Amino acid sequence: MSTKPHHKDRIHEVIFEADTPSGKWFDIILLLAILGSVLAVMLESVERIQLNYGEILFIAEWFFTILFTIEYVLRIYSVRRPWKYIFSFYGVVDLLSILPTYLSLVMSSTMYLVVIRSIRLIRVFRILKLTRYVGEASRLMVALRASGRKILIFVFFVLMLTIILGTVMYLVEGPENGFKNIPLSIYWAIVTLTTVGYGDVSPHTPLGQFIASLIMIVGYGIIAVPTGIVSVELAREDSYNNTSSCKHCGTEGHIDHAEFC
Repeated sequence: MSTKPHHKDRIHEVIFEADTPSGKWFDIILLLAILGSVLAVMLESVERIQLNYGEILFIAEWFFTILFTIEYVLRIYSVRRPWKYIFSFYGVVDLLSILPTYLSLVMSSTMYLVVIRSIRLIRVFRILKLTRYVGEASRLMVALRASGRKILIFVFFVLMLTIILGTVMYLVEGPENGFKNIPLSIYWAIVTLTTVGYGDVSPHTPLGQFIASLIMIVGYGIIAVPTGIVSVELAREDSYNNTSSCKHCGTEGHIDHAEFC
């Protein structure tokens, strides 16, 4: 009765802990295996390599998949609350990293979805003691959520602007200059406003070129607006919240000088 919990604790220490020598080596080997499996899938998409080494890459892929499956099962086995791990971010990513290979038995094209495994490389933060950057990413996500409505309104405004500009260019240039219909003209307006400029459709009349020049200039300003919105929210997050842990509830990120949790 006493050996079973010890056995689980030992597995948990090796798989989940990066501070112990065995845990650190496990994570390093795991990361190398992830890189190897992703590289194998990428190489398999190259026709010449697939023809010469397709069988070896196929065996390597199944080897990595079985290895990751065993690891996934051991993770579930070693935790006290399996469902909490299964539905966590890492748990979902671990499951998605092994499913494509099994699904390829039914649909062969799903094999290339194993590149999802590259997301598992996030665990390198634990090994290199860079977990504080995960906290920085969380603050960025908070800022993005806070500015979501403003960005949504801004995108709606840009959409209306491209519809108007596309219609105007259709009237100015016309089908004879490549603007065959309004949807195609709206596509041109989007490409020009975002300063991508594919060049497949371009204005030929002086008025159309003048309007296009104005759209390009406006495009540079439009690109800066979402960045400014997020930056303001991020600065607000920095100014109001701190990273110290509350001595009463243990939560981090309370508002400065807050009297209650």
